[in-house]
Amino acid sequence: MKIHNLRPAKGAVKNRKRVGRGEGSKKGGTSGRGHKGAQSRSGYKRRYWFEGGQMPLQRRIPKVGFSNAPFRIVYNILNLKQLNYFIEKYPELKEGIEPEVLFKLQILKREKYPLKILGDGELTYGVEIKAHKFSKSAIEKIEKAGGKAVVIE
Repeated sequence: MKIHNLRPAKGAVKNRKRVGRGEGSKKGGTSGRGHKGAQSRSGYKRRYWFEGGQMPLQRRIPKVGFSNAPFRIVYNILNLKQLNYFIEKYPELKEGIEPEVLFKLQILKREKYPLKILGDGELTYGVEIKAHKFSKSAIEKIEKAGGKAVVIE
């Protein structure tokens, strides 16, 4: 075997389809696309979920159940160990912790969401904390540290 004898495997190389080159080529006129309709037009691309005009699967299957997603409340959450860290970093928080102050210091990212304090970690400062909601363990630990948990409405 020599390099000038090398050939692709039989059937591996096919001639490209030359369309629109006269009726004698069998691919003239409509160029193998049939007559009219979206598939005959340039730029047509079938969506992968398209079922040929048949009623699609997601519309055939009945809707069941209920989703509470539109009504759920999303909270900004902070743990006590995070509060401890922020009180050490920002001494002005020793006077009192409020959602507006936390947002101003860019501790909270989303201002429109209510704040919930969770009880992970320990609080070493007796601080008055104002939030929309507290977990039971957070209230216990705040009061144990000599602070006060105030619920905002």
